[in-house]
Amino acid sequence: MNIQTKAERPRALLIAIKTPKQTELETAESLAELARLVDTLGFTVMSQHTQRMPSTSGATALGAGKLRELAKLTGGKGIVGGAEEELEEGELLATVEPVSDLATVVVFDCELRPSQLRHLEAAFGVEVLDRTGVIIEIFSRHAKTRTARLQVEIARLNYVAPRIRETGSSSERQAGRGSGESALETERRSIRDQLAQLKRELASLQEGQSKHRSQRSEQACVALVGYTNAGKSSTMRALTGSDVLVQDKLFATLDTTVRAMKPETQPRILISDTVGFIKKLPHDLVASFRSTLDEALNASLLLYIVDASDPTFRNQLEVVDEALREVGVKDTASLLILNKADKVEPTQKKLLQREFPEAILMSAKEINDISILRESILQFFEKDMQEEEFLIPYATEGAIGEIRASMRVTKELFEENGTRLFVRARPELLAAFKRRYSL
Repeated sequence: MNIQTKAERPRALLIAIKTPKQTELETAESLAELARLVDTLGFTVMSQHTQRMPSTSGATALGAGKLRELAKLTGGKGIVGGAEEELEEGELLATVEPVSDLATVVVFDCELRPSQLRHLEAAFGVEVLDRTGVIIEIFSRHAKTRTARLQVEIARLNYVAPRIRETGSSSERQAGRGSGESALETERRSIRDQLAQLKRELASLQEGQSKHRSQRSEQACVALVGYTNAGKSSTMRALTGSDVLVQDKLFATLDTTVRAMKPETQPRILISDTVGFIKKLPHDLVASFRSTLDEALNASLLLYIVDASDPTFRNQLEVVDEALREVGVKDTASLLILNKADKVEPTQKKLLQREFPEAILMSAKEINDISILRESILQFFEKDMQEEEFLIPYATEGAIGEIRASMRVTKELFEENGTRLFVRARPELLAAFKRRYSL
């Protein structure tokens, strides 16, 4: 879809279902987040609605009366065969009055079954998306590297496959292809073949990436993790001087970037940016991006970046923790970064500092704040370092280069028998170096 002007932007009707498992605040926050997601897709939010229902398991997830009521905003009939007679009437909690034009797309803030999507599109007369579909579409648009595109396409096909079975496909309507059932089976087989091919290609790419990570295993590495749009890429750019993409949009960054912290230190400290998280992130996407998140799995230090100006950041931290646990990240040292402090009122800053005394309250836009963060990172890697003295004979090749790459040299003397180096490094690095050079 090419979006040229605001007038051409699809007009979206957003719907949230509040079940007994959710509080009204949680439902409202999730719906507000959905509005940001569809804005990232290029949609104009026409109106937002929340309805209380016992569950989302009904044929359309909505009450029959409210389905007909909301269908007026799309020009649909609001009738799905006899389904409306089976649905329980729900209580409409909140409605934002729509603008004059009809909605051209309806988006639900939950995951819908294929049959529900089919019923809802018949009732509304326009395209219907669920939260999972929206997130996958955003990922599809923002993936840049081959690895990210493969990961997203695998998740997309897993999402699309059951919906093709329910809604049918263009191949079923083509003449001369036999019965609809055989055409459907052909398309299902095609998707299975595509998935197998994509997984093979992804596995090959990941094998190469795993080798690169293995080569970096002895280097100090910091992984930036956090909710989408918390400021990870801005922090990455400030720490490394790299020209990474920075946008005030959800999921602007999907591809992991690894850069050395600047000014460079001895040993070098690598900083890696990772894909952002979000509530209700589709499981297939978490699984697909597992290799990307291996940067966090192998890091020595995690920087939890949060948007301190967002009152929901505590819940967002829980989402990040849950996703990291799912990929096996646990017991890794971490530092909480309360970012975007420039958007926080002074009184609120004091409350945050009292609540999170170990955190760093900062703005990635402030040079002094980044200097403080950089010093905290250096202190983390130096706290367990030991001092050692080596005399490296002049004829020994490679040893001094390895020392400079992985250890901090505090003093260097040139003597008759070789170079005497006074270094600071982690105990395991010192032990490995001694074994390699029989020192």
